Amino acid sequence: MSIVSRLNPLNPRRAAASLDRLSGQVVLVTGAGRGIGAETAKALARLGAEVVLTDVDEPALRETVAAIGEASALGVVADVCDLSSMEDAVAQGVARFGGIDVAVANAGIASYGSVLAVDPATFRRVMDVNVNGVFHTVRAALPSIIERKGYVLVVSSLAAFAAAPGMSPYNASKAGVEHFANCLRLEVAHHGVAVGSAHMSWIDTPLVQDAKKDLSAFADMIATLPPPLNRTTDVQTCVDAFVAGIAQRSRHVYVPGWVGAIAKSRTLLNSAFGDRPTLQQAATSVKRMDEEVRHLGRSTSERNLDSLHEAEQAGRV
Repeated sequence: MSIVSRLNPLNPRRAAASLDRLSGQVVLVTGAGRGIGAETAKALARLGAEVVLTDVDEPALRETVAAIGEASALGVVADVCDLSSMEDAVAQGVARFGGIDVAVANAGIASYGSVLAVDPATFRRVMDVNVNGVFHTVRAALPSIIERKGYVLVVSSLAAFAAAPGMSPYNASKAGVEHFANCLRLEVAHHGVAVGSAHMSWIDTPLVQDAKKDLSAFADMIATLPPPLNRTTDVQTCVDAFVAGIAQRSRHVYVPGWVGAIAKSRTLLNSAFGDRPTLQQAATSVKRMDEEVRHLGRSTSERNLDSLHEAEQAGRV
C-alpha cells in the first residue's frame, strides 16, 4: 500500500495535498543511522522536508546524510540517553534550518533473555535508550515544536500491549513510552501540538535481523505465534505508514494495520484466556533462549555493544 493510499484511497488528490504539507517542514529523527529511522528520513526528504538526524553510530549516520544530501540533511552524533547531547543536536538543527516542526523519537534497542537471565546492565541500557531517550528527545525539541505548533511521533511497538517472553525490558519500555505519549498529548494540545504513538509488529530491521541471527529460539518463537503475529513486515511498509502518520498528525500509527485491532483488544489479549497460545510455547522457548544467551555471553546484539563502546570511547556516555 502506497503512502497516498494510506492517506486517502478514495481521494488521491487530497492525499497528495497532505503530503505536500511536508515540504519545508523540519523533522528531527533519532536512531537515523539505519533501519526505520534512516529510511523514514530519506522518504521525508524526498517529499521536500529538511531533516535533523541523530545516532550514536557515526559511520551509519554519515551514510544516511550522504544518501539524502547535505543541503537537506544535518547529521549530529548524539546519544539519546544524554539530555545535553540532544539539546545540542536540536540547537544545531534550529541554527541550520530555523526550527523543528516534527520530532520522531525512534531510537530504540532490545535485549535477550528472561528476567532471570538478562544482564542487569543491559536491562538498564534498554530502559535508558527506550524510555529516557524518548523523554530527552521530546524535552529538547518541544520548545521549538510548540513555537511551530508541530507534531511528535513516539515510536512504541505492538510489544506495548502484547508481551513477548524473554524481552521484558523491551516490553516494559514500549508500554512506558506509549503512556508517555498519552500524557504528553494532554499537556501540549492547548499549544496546538499533536502527539502520536507508533506501534509495529515484527519489522525486518537490524534489531529483528540481529535477534534472529543470534538466537534460534527467537526465530522459532516468531514462527510459532498464531497468525498474523508470526509475520514479519518489510521496512518500506513501515516507512510509508510513518510518513502518512506524520503528514496527518495521527494519534496512532499501526504497522501493519491489523495491529490496531489488537490494540483495541488488549484487555482480552492480556487475560488468562489470551495468555494460552503463548504459554503453550513459553516454557520451552524461554529455556532455549536463556541457554543461547549464556552461550553468546551477552544479552544484546553485537551491533548494540559496538555502538555503546564507541560512544564510551568518544566520551558521549
